[in-house]
Amino acid sequence: MIQRTLLRSLQAATRQPQPLRLTRATHSTPLSASAFRSPSQQLASRRHYAQEAEVKKEETLADQADAQGQGDKSTATSTPHTPATDAVQKELDAKKKEVLELTDRVKRSVADYRNLQEQTKREIQASRDFALQRFAKDLLDSVDNLDRALINVPAENLVAENKDLLQLHAGLKMTEEILMTTLKKHGLERFDPAEAGHRFDPNKMEATFQAPQEGKEEGSVFYTQAKGFLLNGRVLRAAKVGVVKNS
Repeated sequence: MIQRTLLRSLQAATRQPQPLRLTRATHSTPLSASAFRSPSQQLASRRHYAQEAEVKKEETLADQADAQGQGDKSTATSTPHTPATDAVQKELDAKKKEVLELTDRVKRSVADYRNLQEQTKREIQASRDFALQRFAKDLLDSVDNLDRALINVPAENLVAENKDLLQLHAGLKMTEEILMTTLKKHGLERFDPAEAGHRFDPNKMEATFQAPQEGKEEGSVFYTQAKGFLLNGRVLRAAKVGVVKNS
């Protein structure tokens, strides 16, 4: 660009200057100092301004080229692509993947161990709750016989004249209460569906017969043949009952 500028300046210098023509001023506006310069002075001034513009333009382009070169150099320096760095990056990715897999295995192992702990606790609690199940079943016949003995004594016979019978009945009643209180402490409870007029529940009751009963709701229990027992909320023995059927 500088060579072109110099060449143009030389060509302009070699041209013949035009003769200066003097014209009569048609208005009274004052002329500037540049109007009285000679052609050679004007040409030199123009060359000077043109050279300054070209120099500024060349400096601007050089600065931009240097800035771009420094950016490319910094980028190339920060992220070099070599076989060694690629191998290191692959190894680092493989190690990260291995760490993730091992972490997942450890978490799964911890979860399985906690589930096993909870299951073991539930099994131990179930064993404690129903440890007396077999022993309680063996006691049911004795409890039933004791209950039958108390029921079969007529209330009109329990008078002061029958002192022995009265005392025997009171002793049996007390024994039954103490026995049922002790069994209840260990989770064994007795229930009689006919006392409250419950509806027939196949989960807790066994219908031995059906019969019509006036004034009672269809499907309700009106007679208990054998009372039922629950062990910690689970049916140990279903109650044998009579169910109302009016239809």
